[in-house]
Amino acid sequence: MFADRRHVLEIGSGTGQHAAYFAPELPHLVWQASDVADNLPGIREWVEETGASNLRDPILLNVDHEFPALQVDAVFSANTCHIMSWPQVERMFEDIGKIRLLKIFCLYGPFNYGGKYTSESNARFDAMLRSNDPASGLRDFEKISALAVAAGLALLEDNAMPANNRLLVFCKS
Repeated sequence: MFADRRHVLEIGSGTGQHAAYFAPELPHLVWQASDVADNLPGIREWVEETGASNLRDPILLNVDHEFPALQVDAVFSANTCHIMSWPQVERMFEDIGKIRLLKIFCLYGPFNYGGKYTSESNARFDAMLRSNDPASGLRDFEKISALAVAAGLALLEDNAMPANNRLLVFCKS
């Protein structure tokens, strides 16, 4: 997916663990971590500890505000859609679709299919998420795909991953 890409924006880097893992494993890429302000100090610690020359200092990116102007050809986001509200997920897709150089968007996480959970553990996870924040929860694959299409993206791959997660790969259509 990223073999012929050069610059990746990671949306919702959280602790920074994904950036710290992927950047050294994919040295041909410039990896740009991003998140809300509260998470940036923790991400910076991972960036410094990793010491990867292709891992940039994290930037502020809040889906409730306009995306910063970046020259990226790929976007990666893991475990974000189920902790955002649905309007935030919609805005994220809309803004990703506006990235001029974008070729690939990879979205990792748990999803429902046909309105049904793919496992009992995903059903429990969804219940826990919604009890903590009623605006969060597992999203339906079909609704995510519709957002992608509206943003000018086409589903390229739907890959099964460990722990009942999926890796959805969209390309600019």
